Formats: sequence, structure tokens, C-alpha cells
Amino acid sequence: MYDLGKIIPGLIVFVGLVSFPIWYNGGNAGDIPKPEKPVNAKECVAATQYMRTTHMQMLNIWRDDVVREDGARKGATVSGTEYQRSLQNGCMKCHTSKKKFCDACHVYTAVTPYCWDCHIAPQETN
Repeated sequence: MYDLGKIIPGLIVFVGLVSFPIWYNGGNAGDIPKPEKPVNAKECVAATQYMRTTHMQMLNIWRDDVVREDGARKGATVSGTEYQRSLQNGCMKCHTSKKKFCDACHVYTAVTPYCWDCHIAPQETN
């Protein structure tokens, strides 16, 4: 090992640069967003934790059922309340602000969902 004097400092610099984002902020990713909850609805189509982690998979299943299968838009929550399997007429009926609800978490997590490639984004009132 003729270049041991260069390899060790090089590895130290490399590890420092790669780990810089972690130790610079002490592992803090910033304040967790608090999306605006709907005022006119008391429950959602699924439990809160399920919706936080799996809402996109659920929307994909809805899309497949409605568009590619039998056009079934009706479903039921745990308590039996009817809801419509639709982004605009279902989800956005209660969650009226895309900016305050959807974008709050999607910007934080740096996710760009493709929902609005086909759907018309709701007009923001404020």
C-alpha cells in the first residue's frame, strides 16, 4: 500500500461528505406537516393510519375497479356510510383544498403524484 497516506484521509473526507446531510441537521427533517382536516365530515373511507400509508394503493385499486373493470363507484366505510369511488367526487368532496391537504404532505415528502395528470385540480378559494 504505497498510497495509504492518501487513502485514509480520502475515506474520511468521503464518509464526511456522504453523511453531511444527516449530522448537519441532527437528523431533523423539519416540521411534520399537519394537513387540514375536513370540517363537514366526521370519518374517512378508512382509518387515518391506513390512509396515511396506503392511500395511493387504494386509489389505484379504485381506478382499476371503476375504469378497467365494472364501473363500480359505490363502496362503504366501516360504519356503513356510502361513499363514491372517485378522486374528485369522493375524496375532494370532503378534502376541499388540494393545497392545504394533498400538497402539505406531498411537498414535505418530495412526492409528485400523477393524479392531476388526468384529473382537473380543484380551484383554490383562498
